[in-house]
Amino acid sequence: MIFLMKKMAYLILMLLLISIVSFLAIHIAPNSFLGAGELNPNMTEAAIAKLKAVYGLDKPLLVQYLEWMKSMLTFHFGVSFVSGEDVSTEIIKRIPVTLFMNFISLIAVFVLSIALGVKAAVHNGKKSDHLIRQFSLFSFSMPSFYLALLFIILFSVNLGWFPFSGLHSIEPKEGVANYLDMAWHLVLPIGVMVFVGVGSMVIYIRSLTLEILKSDYYFFAKARGLDEKVILRRYILPNLLPPVVTLLGLSLPGLIGGSVILESIFGIDGMGRFFYLSAMSRDYPVIMGILMITAFLTLFGNMIADMILLKLNPYAKRS
Repeated sequence: MIFLMKKMAYLILMLLLISIVSFLAIHIAPNSFLGAGELNPNMTEAAIAKLKAVYGLDKPLLVQYLEWMKSMLTFHFGVSFVSGEDVSTEIIKRIPVTLFMNFISLIAVFVLSIALGVKAAVHNGKKSDHLIRQFSLFSFSMPSFYLALLFIILFSVNLGWFPFSGLHSIEPKEGVANYLDMAWHLVLPIGVMVFVGVGSMVIYIRSLTLEILKSDYYFFAKARGLDEKVILRRYILPNLLPPVVTLLGLSLPGLIGGSVILESIFGIDGMGRFFYLSAMSRDYPVIMGILMITAFLTLFGNMIADMILLKLNPYAKRS
């Protein structure tokens, strides 16, 4: 219980610090939401001052931050400057697809990385090991935006297997067919996320497994004549899971950040693309809302990873 309370206090403190830094950064950055209006010769200074008053941009930064923080405590991130809609409502409409993409890719990366990493280590120096290492290096060095374009050209333009944009087909579908249609549209972006994310994880797991294969308890298990599958289940995986879970927790920000690029390329109306469009238009309430939700999900994911790690290894330090 004390461990959980410490983690919650840490999460709240980090969210507060992130909110301060993010709020200052987006307001100090060059240009503003009214930048285009300020450059318009037909806009008078009085009109610009009136617009600033409407959006609350005429107040000191400290006052703006305190008012925003007061609204955030009630889970109200304000109103979008661009659409005039409630920011929370706009985010709630888009966040499910982003979370679904990241969750599926995280599970796929976890399963594939363990399978390939352990196989490469067990067959160290053999042909399969060389093939897996070459694949891992290729995956690790491949930019996600470039791979996305290659996938679109190959699987959408040339082969016509998958759609290259959006979440739904032109003809509307209902029921189960609608979800199957969405899944069909998400194959390519999720495939890119998995392909790009699996490389570094395979290299890491292979290195960890090689260390385990050099341990005394592994040689003792081999000397007892235990089957390879039993050794894998009882000796390799239990010692492999704690560091892998920790690394997956640390990789969450990269997965969520990658959604910005992929959702923009594939035209998916998710939280990543919404953040990109809002950043381009300097829509401050939307930017802050998405940043805080992303920060919360990242910190919460790391906390869950710590709790899983403590479950896997009860002797881990509770800090």
